[in-house]
Amino acid sequence: MGHITRDEALALLKKYNKDPFHIQHALTVEAVMKWFAKELGYGDEAEYWGVVGLLHDIDFELYPEEHCLKAPELLREAGVSEDIIHSVVSHAYGVTVGCGVTNDVAPEHEMEKVLFAVDELTGLIWAAALMRPSKSTKDMELKSLKKKYKTKSFAAGCSREIIERGANQLGWELDKLLDMTLQAMAASEDIIKEQME
Repeated sequence: MGHITRDEALALLKKYNKDPFHIQHALTVEAVMKWFAKELGYGDEAEYWGVVGLLHDIDFELYPEEHCLKAPELLREAGVSEDIIHSVVSHAYGVTVGCGVTNDVAPEHEMEKVLFAVDELTGLIWAAALMRPSKSTKDMELKSLKKKYKTKSFAAGCSREIIERGANQLGWELDKLLDMTLQAMAASEDIIKEQME
């Protein structure tokens, strides 16, 4: 297990990420990962799952063309352990980045599979929430999320293929993944808002 505290991870994230959109995404994925850890019986590892979520896109803002290729270097420089680095890199398994390299680091642990599955999905759910009068996930129902999900032009940058591959890797129905991720985001929305202020 990697020994980087949550505060150290947040400081490291902010060293390489200044855009509020990227910070909010990292905080969202952190909160969702902690929620899933508790739901799936890994409660004692929740902080660890959260740290991986917080750091998963560490290189994306500065090096989008080398996403997950640059991350190991940035994380090693900060003394982050190899298990966390593996988890961070595996969330882009099978993705070809701008520089033409396809990521071949596969998610192994259940935590890595959850990260792979929820990363794109949190973006899609948040985009759907912003279209609502409440601008919130807290009053969103699964059926309205599914409608948005099925509309290919909606949040087109969020890969349905990756989300579905994520559900398959976990051995879950897509509906289960959508429903649980929506619950996780609704449960953590206020905390994230506070942290962003």
